[in-house]
Formats: sequence, C-alpha cells, structure tokens
Amino acid sequence: MTTMTEKASGLREFKMPDVGEGLTEAEILKWYVQPGDQVTDGQVVCEVETAKAAVELPIPYDGVVRELRFPEGTTVDVGQVIIAVEVAGGAAPIEEAPAAPAEAPAAERPKADEPKADEPKPEGRTPVLVGYGVAVSSTKRRPRKGAEVPAQAAEPVYAASAIQAVQAELNGHGHSASAAARPLAKPPVRKLAKDLGVDLATIRPAGPDGIITREDVHAAVAPTAPEPVVQQPVAPPVRTAAPVASYDTARETRIPVKGVRKATAAAMVGSAFTAPHVTEFVTVDVTRTMKLVEELKQDKDLAGLRVNPLLLIAKALLVAIKRNPDINASWDEAGQEIVLKHYVNLGIAAATPRGLLVPNIKDAHTKTLPQLAESLGELVATAREGKTSPTAMQGGTVTITNVGVFGVDTGTPILNPGESAILAVGAIKLQPWVHKGKVKPRQVTTLALSFDHRLVDGELGSKVLADVAAILEQPKKLITWA
Repeated sequence: MTTMTEKASGLREFKMPDVGEGLTEAEILKWYVQPGDQVTDGQVVCEVETAKAAVELPIPYDGVVRELRFPEGTTVDVGQVIIAVEVAGGAAPIEEAPAAPAEAPAAERPKADEPKADEPKPEGRTPVLVGYGVAVSSTKRRPRKGAEVPAQAAEPVYAASAIQAVQAELNGHGHSASAAARPLAKPPVRKLAKDLGVDLATIRPAGPDGIITREDVHAAVAPTAPEPVVQQPVAPPVRTAAPVASYDTARETRIPVKGVRKATAAAMVGSAFTAPHVTEFVTVDVTRTMKLVEELKQDKDLAGLRVNPLLLIAKALLVAIKRNPDINASWDEAGQEIVLKHYVNLGIAAATPRGLLVPNIKDAHTKTLPQLAESLGELVATAREGKTSPTAMQGGTVTITNVGVFGVDTGTPILNPGESAILAVGAIKLQPWVHKGKVKPRQVTTLALSFDHRLVDGELGSKVLADVAAILEQPKKLITWA
C-alpha cells in the first residue's frame, strides 16, 4: 500500500502514514529533500517522530518534488498530505489537503492552484502505509485570488506562497492598516520567535516585501547598548547604568512537549499514581567487581565488546531474579491477577537527545556474558543515534537506570509502566570503608530498588536487592549462584 492521492495530470500527494500501533500524529523532524529535487521509489524523504520512536519515511514512486506542505518541527495528523511530487505525465495543479482539526491559519497554510473542473475526485478511504488513514474530503475549493504558486522555489513553498497570497490580497483591495498589521513571517521564523519569547509585532522587518527573517528575530533578543547617562548639575554623581538585558523578550522559553517526551511524561504520571511504589536502598563495596571488569577487558572472549560495570550489574540482577522469580511479574488490572513472567526482557534506561528511552534486551536471562555485552552495546548505540524502534521498547519486565553516570549517588526511580521493579545504580566512588577490620579506601556505590507493592512485598524486594549487592561485593557468586 502507499499513502498518496493519485491525480490524472501526474501529481502525487504523499500522506502522513500510521507508522505503527494506531498512532494519530507524528512530528516532522527533518526533510531530506526540497522542491525541485528528483526522488526515486523507496528513497527516504523525511524523518518523523512519533510517541514511540523516530522513523524514516520512503517515497513510493519516482518524480520531482513540487511542494513540502509542512516545515520541520510541525506535528502532523495521520492522513494529512505532507509532500507533493510530480511524476512522469506532466505538471499538475496542487490541491489543498483535506482539512484537519489542527489546521494552520489561512495566512500560514500552503496555498495551491485551482484544480480543473473536470478532474476526477478520489472517493472512499485512501489506503495508508500501515493501518488506515483519513477519508478524502469531497469538498471543492473556493476560487482564490492572488499570485500563483511557483513550480519551484529557492525555499520550501509552504511559507512563501501563503505570504505572497496575503500580500496580494491586502495590496490589491486597499485594506486598512489594522487589517495588515499581522507581521509576515515564515513558520520556522515564527517558531524561532516563539521559542525566544519575541513578539513579532515589535520587529521592524529587514527582509524583502516586509517579511521578518531569522536575523531580525535574533537581533531583537540581542542585548541593547546602554543609553548615555545625563549628569544633573545639582545632584550627587550619577552611576553609569548597566547594559540593558533583553529581559522583556527572553525571560522565559516555552518548549512544546511532544513525541517521546510527551509519551514518557504521560507514562510516568500513570505509573506513579497507579502502582504503589516502595524503594529500598543498600550501599555496597564493589571493589572486587571493578577489578573483575578490568580483567574481563583483557579477556579474548570479550574482545571488541563493551565491558563496563553496567554489564556485571545487569548480570547480577538477572541472577537475583533467577533466585527470586516472583519479582518478575506484572499486574493485570482488568483480571485482578498477578502475571508471572518466565522470561526477562531487561530494560536499560537511556538518556538521548529525544528524551528518555527504555529499550530492552529480549530474553536477557538466556544470554551468556559475551552475548549480554554485545546486546548492551547495540542497545546503547542505537538509542544514542535516535534509531530505537518501537518494538525494542515494548514488553520489558524489569529495568536498570544508571544515574551514576551523572555523578548522582542514588535516587528513587519510577517504575516503567507494566513492570514490577527498577534498579537505580549510583556513582561508584572511592570512599573510606571498613574492610577486614580496618578502614581502607574502597570502591563504593549505592543501589536503590523500586517495586510495585501490589506484586512485591518487603521481604521479596529486600531479598532481590540483597542478592544483587552480594554478587557485586563477591562477584564469584555469579558462578556459585548462576
């Protein structure tokens, strides 16, 4: 299936597909093409971000890009046209996409030429890439006055055509100054101004035809020079005024919450107020574990793999779960049942530019130490590149979050929704410790285990945490307990 509207004249409109699990919207992160570019079947034209992950979208046909309907950073509903491509068969007028609930104001919407009167209209539901999209509107467009949209432009057409049309309307019909008071700016410039807290109405545009540019916005937030201080003849000496900072326009910055960050926030709120959390702590001497890490780095069976303390901590948690399997469970609210899991999908919380992601290693309980090291390395690398798939973040049973990499001693982690426990690992530091009856410098860390008290009572949670601590203090237990 393809997500497009076919036209007899050779123009194809590609719609935002449902990229998985019935998601209703996605944000356009990056365009890889511009109007006038040649595209081929299967070529990736943009990257979008849903509440689950970032996904690259390929175009399903050959042709020349005529128009990008939305700029980068725009959240688009599934089923809305995002790009128009002219395929073999000649040029074609661009139709306006079906109206959406979150449609932009008329001055900012992408304009299009009037379709031919005898042109066939699409009927019924348009198939999408995955799942189903929005039914095509049968509403005919009202004839529009103003300049036509150029077939190609130096920049995406989505902003320039709208501005030109508005200017033509105002100049051609003698509107009053109040009607034309709304400042002219392209969507990316409006977004920049919003992020920087700049009122576009206060800016004197330097761009052609009165269009506000990025440079105008940046200039508006630049610190202004101090005005000279006039000395009064009869008063004590006046102190020189400090430079006037742009507090009035940059006191606050508003960051839209969407995509992965929005989904994470909703999940954490749901988890915190649904599952009764209990957190227990233990501080442990991990000197022997740190020595074992250094030895394993020289092991030829682990050559080329990522070997660090997290690897042995993950292995210790897996052994502790094997010894206390009841902690590996979930709560079925509908059936009022505890669901015991006979597999461990080990989640690893990863901080990425797109927000917190928790991909998991499937069937981690079956992996050898080298296999676990390989899986951890791949998981972390993929997350940092922003390429984690939705599947990789589904089905987790327990999670590890390593707050120690930020120099934090410990914390009270919130459960990943649907899971029974999460282990937080603090910073490993050289501290004075009583060892064999004497105070010596030892490598010490603090572990924190949060668990769902509906599933896990204090005894079970304490046993799991104590087992992890015992293994990290005496890593030979990985052999005797495994």
